[in-house]
Amino acid sequence: MKPRVVIIGRPNVGKSTLFNRLVGKKLALVDDQPGVTRDRRYGDAELAGLQFTIVDTAGWEEEDPTSLPGRMRAQTAASLEGAAAALLVVDARAGLTPLDEEIARYLREQRGAAVPVVLVANKAEGRGAEPGILEAYALGMGEPVAISAEHGQGMADLFDALLPLLEQAETTGSGGAAAQDGEDPSPSGPLKLAIVGRPNAGKSTLVNRLLGEDRLLTGPEAGITRDSIAVDWTWTDASGVPHEVRLIDTAGMRKKAKVDDKLERLAVADARHAVDFAEVVVLLLDATRGLEHQDLKIANMVLEEGRALMIAINKWDVAQDASRLFNGIKLALDEGLAQVRGLPVLTVSARTGKGLDAMIGAAFELREAWSRRVPTAALNRWFESALEANPPPAPGGKRIKLRYITQAGTRPPRFVVFGTRLDLLPASYERYLVNGIRRDLGLGAVPVRVTLRSASNPFDRSRR
Repeated sequence: MKPRVVIIGRPNVGKSTLFNRLVGKKLALVDDQPGVTRDRRYGDAELAGLQFTIVDTAGWEEEDPTSLPGRMRAQTAASLEGAAAALLVVDARAGLTPLDEEIARYLREQRGAAVPVVLVANKAEGRGAEPGILEAYALGMGEPVAISAEHGQGMADLFDALLPLLEQAETTGSGGAAAQDGEDPSPSGPLKLAIVGRPNAGKSTLVNRLLGEDRLLTGPEAGITRDSIAVDWTWTDASGVPHEVRLIDTAGMRKKAKVDDKLERLAVADARHAVDFAEVVVLLLDATRGLEHQDLKIANMVLEEGRALMIAINKWDVAQDASRLFNGIKLALDEGLAQVRGLPVLTVSARTGKGLDAMIGAAFELREAWSRRVPTAALNRWFESALEANPPPAPGGKRIKLRYITQAGTRPPRFVVFGTRLDLLPASYERYLVNGIRRDLGLGAVPVRVTLRSASNPFDRSRR
């Protein structure tokens, strides 16, 4: 287990920029305005061969504990528990502020928790930062490490400051990481499960209920989540078998016309990237609002990306006229997503935990279908029977001949049909083949790709 290092500081000192520098890619959203980061984000960091888990946190603000900034501060404080070290980041160009002094005072009071602190003076490029670096000594945290996270300067000095602390943590076995962001290319690895939906549908609350802790920031305000946060978790099924899951919480997606804020656009783009990374996507609906057109647009986006999709209706414990609502949503889904009928629809309650085990179990079954490779013999038998039951048409008296079919890949299942004059094959017949593959070959409601490929005619000069 890698030692864990937490980045802490007031808003807009460059914590997320430093996080991205240490993980080697732009995982965290970065913008000039303060308060971009809200949830803790974990990443695998490497600094001159030194490997550790780095944690990006929200900007520390002195507000009422019940307010959104106050709850963000509580998340930051929780991230320090069990950490191997903390990086207190200040802005060398802006100099010290009362809030910097308040954070330093808090960290000194936490020294009993044995979390060593490295003072980092960021934005230290150029002579204009020298006064701020000297001011940082007043925090009583020792000599500041002058860096520029944006330009990569001072990383060697940061390595020298962290090395003895992380070596000590490895010796004592403390400071391990609880969760990490990253990709596992193995199909047999953890189930990559993304939770998407409109703002305030309860996505972060659902993830917290699954984890059994307040890992993600929640509240009555819409649009709290900005970064897509991945958390590793172990789910135990009814028979007691553990299964690894990587839960991915995402920002709420509103109608494009209503998004006029740059940060919200960045958050939605990050959510779309999370869909690309996922294997199964849960579209979370709000039972108090039903199915809206934006939900169908999100579902269509997921299916176009080739991800396995399931629908979960949240807040079912407060739903009114539940039977009518459920049937209405299923009917609307079948009409609005005609390309994939019969999507799994489950009812859950993030507040009480009802239905969540069934949702995770269904997600594993959906991934299995999404990853399934149909045996060649079974595929050929199905193809022959499908053609016999409904032969392809002959538009204008020209016979369309379908010769054979093969499965080109999985995740999602992809098939190639070979034949002649396939450019004349109607779209309705293609849908007939796709629906038959799903229905008869056990693929269920997963995206299926069928490509038509005609053999070239060596005597056709127009193709030369």
